[in-house]
Amino acid sequence: MPIYNAPVKEMLFVLNEMLNLNKYSNLPGYADATPDMVEAILEEGAKICENELAPLNLSGDIEGCVRHDDGSVTTPKGFKEAYNKYKEGGWTGLSHNPKYGGQGLPHVIGFCMQEMMSSANMAFTMYPGLSAGAMASIDLDASDELKQKFLPKMVAGDWTGTMNLTEPHCGTDLGLMRTKAEPNDDGSHAITGTKIFISAGEHDLADNIIHLVLARITGAPEGVKGISLFIVPKYLVNEDGSLGEHNKLICGSIEEKMGIHANSTCTMNFDGATGYLVGTEHKGLRAMFTMMNHARTGVAVQGYAQSEVSYQNAVAYANDRIQGRSLTGAKNPDKAADTLMVHPDVRRMLMNAKSFNEAARAASLWCALLIDLSSKAETEEERQWADDIVGLLTPVMKGVFTDRGYEFATTNQQVFGGHGYISEHGMGQFVRDARIAQIYEGANGIQALDLVGRKLPANGGRAIQALFKHIGSFISDNKDNEKMTPFTGPLSAALTDLQGGTMWLMQNAMQNPDHAGAASTPYMHLMGHVLLAFQWAQMAKISLEQLDAGTTDPTFYENKIITGRFYMRHRLPETKALLAELQAGADDMMALDAANF
Repeated sequence: MPIYNAPVKEMLFVLNEMLNLNKYSNLPGYADATPDMVEAILEEGAKICENELAPLNLSGDIEGCVRHDDGSVTTPKGFKEAYNKYKEGGWTGLSHNPKYGGQGLPHVIGFCMQEMMSSANMAFTMYPGLSAGAMASIDLDASDELKQKFLPKMVAGDWTGTMNLTEPHCGTDLGLMRTKAEPNDDGSHAITGTKIFISAGEHDLADNIIHLVLARITGAPEGVKGISLFIVPKYLVNEDGSLGEHNKLICGSIEEKMGIHANSTCTMNFDGATGYLVGTEHKGLRAMFTMMNHARTGVAVQGYAQSEVSYQNAVAYANDRIQGRSLTGAKNPDKAADTLMVHPDVRRMLMNAKSFNEAARAASLWCALLIDLSSKAETEEERQWADDIVGLLTPVMKGVFTDRGYEFATTNQQVFGGHGYISEHGMGQFVRDARIAQIYEGANGIQALDLVGRKLPANGGRAIQALFKHIGSFISDNKDNEKMTPFTGPLSAALTDLQGGTMWLMQNAMQNPDHAGAASTPYMHLMGHVLLAFQWAQMAKISLEQLDAGTTDPTFYENKIITGRFYMRHRLPETKALLAELQAGADDMMALDAANF
């Protein structure tokens, strides 16, 4: 049976020592987020994740979801009971608007809970996770009437939500969408069409499911400019808030997937279903991207969460399994062999994962803080800066963290050798579950194109220049600290590589757009390395200061320095290769005739 121990101490280090949440107590929601309160919330969250969700992960994967003849879906054994405990604990409204019953706590707290849940049981987490994104879109763009009608029940967890974008003939290219919306006399619309790959599209966890559906109103312009967004509930809602008749929609089938078997990925058929317009006609894509961006940051968390839980299991196995002798002499001479942990190559795999997990967590929580600051900071300048950085880094985190999450879930499986290929250890499930994170909510190649094609040139490159300045200032402020040289030196070199890659794109992408396409993924990973190295430099500085001050927990901070130094010396040099790869351009890539592949 796989294990999971929530890394609460690691989270508290980031929240209290790196981000210093106390500094933001003047902002809405932060006054209640005192260190003691945050620790209590995370400890309680850890209990439900370790004791309720994690034990259902392997069994849920084996059992999967079942669709019945009437289109209803049953989730695996134990899921409904676990969801009720999750709901009754108030977790569904942790970071949501208090106006509709939420607790309004900072996004950083919600991100911590999301990591723990994703590590414990990624398939389960997707049910409330999709709801969170749907609530964000409704809260931002829907009318007050629709907000009052749907949000209180969703925030309470009585109802869940989904997003319906993809159709059988179109995925990323939403301009090809065919789902139509016919106006009704009462102001609603009749939604007709088929959507595929709808996570949590039908299930037995909640009383109602609130689908957010993209559709084209009759007579709307072609392409993405003619798309509108609609709320389409599974059950219609009466004036008094009670549930009415079943809407004209049904789950036509459940996809047979590589992983996340315990989440119902549905084909949804809408046959004149009643829908309510969210926001303005033909502006649905903008409204849906509120949910998409929320989902993309959540998927980034899923990426390192799968790396984290697979790493924990690999460490436990490496410390227990005896196999071979240390190259420098027996470490356990009274036993037949030494543990796997004595072998440098095993440690290489584990250190790769550990150094990624801790930096990815720090980066994600920093961005979660910036999400709050983008709307709650006291000055327009602060709000704009935070919004710029979040917009720039969202595709980087989604793309890089899920690529690396899958890579390290696989290498953590490798630590088990042949036993990693046996289902009962659960390592295969972590790999299979991690794989989808590279694909959904915008495949990672699309994230890279979004970064290079949209985020970099936006506002004259304001966001990337702000990031360069922010990291450069940290390097400059610490240039005279000799103890920091193992961190600031490599970070400075990597930042120079990123600046060089950015300049190359500016000089070459306009003359041949294929150069931008060819360079986009290596550029995204180059920026990802700089982002993670920046986190390690900050963690190293804090750790050095704590050791100098005579901390009561020197091992914790010494381990931070060792792990960060590993990242700087063993992983960060990849920026040189990535820079060379992106500067190679598109010519060789596009030279072969399609028939010659």
